[in-house]
Amino acid sequence: MTAMTADHTAFARNQWYVAAWSSEVGRELLGRTVLGEPLALYRTQAGEPVVLADRCVHRRYPLSASGLDGDRVVCGYHGFTYDTTGTCVYVPGQKRVPRTARVSSYPVAEVDAMVWVWIGDPELADADVIPRAPHLAEDGWVTVRGMEPIDADYGLLVDNLMDLSHETYLHGGYIGTPEVAETPITTEVDEAAGIVRVSRHMADAECPPFYARSTGIEGRIQRLQDIEYHAPCLYLLHSRISPSGADSPVFRTEITYAITPSAPGKVYDFWAVSRNFAVDDHEVTVFLRDFNHTVVMQDVDALNLLQRSLNTEPAGYQELSINIDTGGLAARRILAKLAAG
Repeated sequence: MTAMTADHTAFARNQWYVAAWSSEVGRELLGRTVLGEPLALYRTQAGEPVVLADRCVHRRYPLSASGLDGDRVVCGYHGFTYDTTGTCVYVPGQKRVPRTARVSSYPVAEVDAMVWVWIGDPELADADVIPRAPHLAEDGWVTVRGMEPIDADYGLLVDNLMDLSHETYLHGGYIGTPEVAETPITTEVDEAAGIVRVSRHMADAECPPFYARSTGIEGRIQRLQDIEYHAPCLYLLHSRISPSGADSPVFRTEITYAITPSAPGKVYDFWAVSRNFAVDDHEVTVFLRDFNHTVVMQDVDALNLLQRSLNTEPAGYQELSINIDTGGLAARRILAKLAAG
């Protein structure tokens, strides 16, 4: 994939994707679309997550707009009722339930405060291979999180996150400083494992407001950014901040993204900021939540604009790539390989 136009990044179906934060899934039905498949999510009375196809077999009414009777989903249009396996167990007005009256039930796993779904061959679903983000659920960490839908190809969001030099320009005054764009990167690629690592270590950098206000550091900082991308869905940015020229204190921030393709040209941007400092300071929590949401929306607006621009490009145009694109280009190769199966 050397260019992104109206032809969107192909989907890798036999993979795990985040469909929701754990906190979003409860006894109210939740509708999401993953890889073009409409899904209805809920929890059983025992607390287990369930994912069914979000269309009643009768007249295609969205089950996510319906209700629960115990652990069963009752279609809000004509009352067709489904158990947790997607099997229809009740049809109004007759005792016989047609053999074809069932909807798909998808493999689901809840790991590190995220609900993951498998859209491909259910026989291949192995929850043990889901990449981990333990800071999202471990004691000693405080996390703020959210999700924003973007009307852009999910490959564009991968590109955005793999090349953080855009922080200097798109997020100046928030998380970006001149040093981010000026500092060279190192890249490691494990194509067999589907992992790309990109590091940018700044020994003496301006402290952006995101860190100045949350850590209390005054003056310049050592800023270490280490990206760990597990294709296709999980992105981790391990960030370590300390006063310039000092080994301590070290303030650790874990930035997590789950990049879930919703449909061609649409992506869910699940984001989280976790910290292991000032964990009892509510003002810091509120600041990081609001500040990072602003940063995320800057990306959302930019990627929506970029997608509209790309949609008007003539077929066969050639994009230009430079050193900072090394990680993103490696991610593209891995995504193409996964999609090819």
